[in-house]
Amino acid sequence: MFDWLKKGLSKSSSKISGGIDAIFNKRSVAPATLEELEELLIASDIGYAATVEIIDGFRKERLLKDASLADIKSALAQKIAQILAPCETEFVIDKHPQVVLMLGVNGAGKTTTIGKMAHKFSAQKISFIAADTFRAAAVEQLKIWGQRNNIPVYSGALGCDAAGLCFDSLNQALANHDDVVFIDTAGRLQNKTNLTDELKKIIRVIKKVIPDAPHNTLLCLDASTGQNAIEQVKIFKEVADVNGLIINKLDGTAKGGVLVSIAHSFSLPVYYIGVGEKIDDLRAFNAKEYADSLLGI
Repeated sequence: MFDWLKKGLSKSSSKISGGIDAIFNKRSVAPATLEELEELLIASDIGYAATVEIIDGFRKERLLKDASLADIKSALAQKIAQILAPCETEFVIDKHPQVVLMLGVNGAGKTTTIGKMAHKFSAQKISFIAADTFRAAAVEQLKIWGQRNNIPVYSGALGCDAAGLCFDSLNQALANHDDVVFIDTAGRLQNKTNLTDELKKIIRVIKKVIPDAPHNTLLCLDASTGQNAIEQVKIFKEVADVNGLIINKLDGTAKGGVLVSIAHSFSLPVYYIGVGEKIDDLRAFNAKEYADSLLGI
């Protein structure tokens, strides 16, 4: 797991670790070097607010002037882990049926994540709803994951009303006594008003069938998008009350520092991090391991 994380965060850790080496090489921990460290962290997508908290922690602890590079990286990893720790949350199935609404822009890995999560909970009776009715490819991809996991997929004609499909499918899931229902949605951008309106409609319809659903509204984020991911969290949270995150595409190109900024700003649970298309390429989020990997420790 640790080696896998280090590989996935190699781009970010190379930038941060190399920057620390350059800043503190034969130079002590002092106001001038801390200012350079602050600039490095901000440039590494960790964000201004989180960076200020980290640097303030350094100042308060009065790290020894002759601290080694290893000491500095270890202290920095501890500060980052403290910010990430509240996001480390186990995903549990505690409702029957438990409705999981999967959101995200195109390419963020929604459909693939549904398949991987279903594999993790294969002991449960699961069904999929293909509510991305705009793209035939998305429906077909979900059906492939359904075949891999031996899970039924509720779908409709291309371009059909997604909310109506969810209404009929959830009623069928109730009749079949399904334990978990995953709903795949169309990739949405904050400037696509018609899509966000449709998403609100889907949520209203879900509540007509199961009043306390959706129980999990999960947002998939592409880790390579950097600061754009923060804007996505902000918009989707306003539209759909997102209550959990999945971080995908940790494949060596990821801008992993952005998760620190997201954690500092939103404190949302991060249930899983993923890389690749294989069915087992989804791992539970661990704050300390992520922080250490980000620093190349």
